[in-house]
Amino acid sequence: MTIIKKLFKITSLSFFVIILIFFSTLQAKNYDKYEKAKYISDYISGTILFNQSNYDDSYKYLKKLDGLEKNHPAYSSKYIYSLINSGNFNQALNFSKKISKSQKGNFESDLIIGLYYLKNSKFDTSKKYFLSAKNRNSRSILDYYIAKTLYIWSDLNKDDLVSAKSKLNQLDERFQSLKKIQNVFINCYFESTNTKTLFEELTTDQKTDFSRYNYFFAQYMYNANKKKAARDILEKSLIRFPRNLLINQYKIDLDNSENNLKFDCKKEKDVIAEIFYIAANALSSQSMYSLSNFYLNLSKYLNKEFHAFNVLLAENFYKIEDFPKAKKIYNELNNYGSAFKWHSSKLVSRILIIENNKVESLKYLEKAYNSLPVKGIYQTFDYAEFLKNNEEFAKAIKYYSKILDKIEESHPLFPEVTDGRGVSYERVGEWENAEKDLIASLKVSPNQAYVINYLAYSWIEQGIKIEKSLEMLEKANKLKSNDPFIIDSLGWALFKLKRYKEAKDYLQLAVMLMPADPIVNDHFGDVLWQNGNEIQARYYWNYVLSLEKAEKDLKAKIEQKLIKGL
Repeated sequence: MTIIKKLFKITSLSFFVIILIFFSTLQAKNYDKYEKAKYISDYISGTILFNQSNYDDSYKYLKKLDGLEKNHPAYSSKYIYSLINSGNFNQALNFSKKISKSQKGNFESDLIIGLYYLKNSKFDTSKKYFLSAKNRNSRSILDYYIAKTLYIWSDLNKDDLVSAKSKLNQLDERFQSLKKIQNVFINCYFESTNTKTLFEELTTDQKTDFSRYNYFFAQYMYNANKKKAARDILEKSLIRFPRNLLINQYKIDLDNSENNLKFDCKKEKDVIAEIFYIAANALSSQSMYSLSNFYLNLSKYLNKEFHAFNVLLAENFYKIEDFPKAKKIYNELNNYGSAFKWHSSKLVSRILIIENNKVESLKYLEKAYNSLPVKGIYQTFDYAEFLKNNEEFAKAIKYYSKILDKIEESHPLFPEVTDGRGVSYERVGEWENAEKDLIASLKVSPNQAYVINYLAYSWIEQGIKIEKSLEMLEKANKLKSNDPFIIDSLGWALFKLKRYKEAKDYLQLAVMLMPADPIVNDHFGDVLWQNGNEIQARYYWNYVLSLEKAEKDLKAKIEQKLIKGL
């Protein structure tokens, strides 16, 4: 059990439950073999490592338990997951065939074998396995939906459009968005004249964000030798969705006669790869990262040349703070187009900041920005924001200014750029310019709660426009209720207006919401003092002195307050 104790903190109760579940599924005749501590340790270690997305090590432990699949069905599923997520598809296939032959197959083994045959265009054989997966007792509605979808697509070569759409309509109504997407792809597969119209309806849907499918629409038109129409689709969609990575990369590919995103709606494997991506994205949004990665790796197996799948894979590792794996994937994405490269560079720089490599991070993104073949306003804005967020305010002002030289007030970036430059001006002590920018930002977009807060608090700290600041902060508090920064500013405005009892209520709430913030605790100490609670005030001031985040100037002021009071 040493590995368990070294790697994981498991309560005695939960540890007992895992062992109980493990043994309860074993037949008595194999009990002696698997009761040994070594086997228990390997099984539990492999399971926990998989749940922590440490797939390579999980696979190493689980592969030691050859034969366990005969009596422990859950092992087979976990082992297949670990094989796929560690990049061992062929081993997953062999294992799946092995348990299928011995009548111990499951949903995952049916899925793996069926996909292998489908990729190799052996549709009759693949259909047999997808039917088996469909008929199993599914653990989730998603499993059932995927199996039924795969069965439909494995049989398309024998269908016509009418019968294929009839089968599609039988899918669960809870997956309406997926059915809409598949309907477009089925029409595309059968070269229906309705395909263009269906793409237009999908990409202009007002209820659901189908912006991703502007890429597939443009790609469909391009493959139909309607290259101008394809470019028009991309340009119009980028006006609505300027941050869409897939659309941006495809436009760059067309401009440079490259192709980093290969997809063909007439290939069943490509469509199924996209369906798996949709499932993976949904699972990721529910923090089910290992299962999300399972479907992403299957997407990559089916369509290796659609490199956009790696964006979500890297994001999943980033979210679970497995930064080495995330960085590795982002560095691979650098090779597949400048939009992917810029996206990856931003995330790698962010990881370097988290790893306390600020100097390296700044150099890394500066090099990436300078190497961009075209420096658009959104890339420049990203870089300026990065500089501001890492206290390179003078440099940030330079790049914000470049953007403002190119855009009008009506541009959607204008309020964000003026806000960012205003904050940067304030931090370098150029208040007149800062105030001008912050006001300009609010003039164009008056309901920005955090911009209101920044401007109003700056005025309060200067002892000017306090009544106006209070009105603005009351508005900001309605826009963003229970935001600790806004509540602190609101309380501080009331304090400056000597409305101490009201100020205490707000500042007390701010301390509850941000108990470790030095400034909030200092403000609360001040309002306690003015309300006659001097002992409590000294307690909060002393607490600020113990906080590492408290700046030297603040600590010096508090030391004076501890001696003299307010």
